[in-house]
Amino acid sequence: MHRVVPLKVHYYGTPVVLVSSTNPDGTTNLAPMSSAWWLGQNAMLGLDASSRTTQNLLRTGEAVLNLAPADLVGHVDRLALLTGSPDLSRHKRETGYRYEPRKFKVAGLTPESSDLIAPDRVAECLIQLECRVSGRYPIENDSSSAHAIHVQVLRAHVADAVRLPGTDHIDPQAWNPLVMKFCDFFGDGQPLTPSRLAAGWRMPGRLEESTIA
Repeated sequence: MHRVVPLKVHYYGTPVVLVSSTNPDGTTNLAPMSSAWWLGQNAMLGLDASSRTTQNLLRTGEAVLNLAPADLVGHVDRLALLTGSPDLSRHKRETGYRYEPRKFKVAGLTPESSDLIAPDRVAECLIQLECRVSGRYPIENDSSSAHAIHVQVLRAHVADAVRLPGTDHIDPQAWNPLVMKFCDFFGDGQPLTPSRLAAGWRMPGRLEESTIA
């Protein structure tokens, strides 16, 4: 039997991406998100309009999409309530965010230089996509403002551990992405841990994903 349910979020199972972008001072900001999908050499990113990541992407036109494997779940969750912006909105203050300019260090991740763009890649991520922004599309509703940002993949870096030997293809059996289903992390279809990404958006028995920073 089906019932009409007023779902508040629609995260049915999407890969977690660590987005690298360049801050105004030239340092690399790093933020987790899971509203992304790909088609060919293009990706669409759903980002909160006020986040530092969104501002960086629209200002510089560059980003690295670091696809997180499931074994990085603890590192990803350390970024959950951090923001690269020193000016916190009221919502972020109430939710428990804090300003942190050293996100790589706090998350225990290693920056490595990109080939074609300025933001650093995440060495621990087995798939890293250097991208250029191609367009943006505002998404407005009564409670929030967001952007759907179109990026084009310029270069893909793939670790040998997930590459089919002797080919330019990823081995789907070796690649175990970290996936967000509603507010829980999964890998290989198995639950890992609840996410802290939406500590301020509680539902009965569940958490919803918050915006990235």
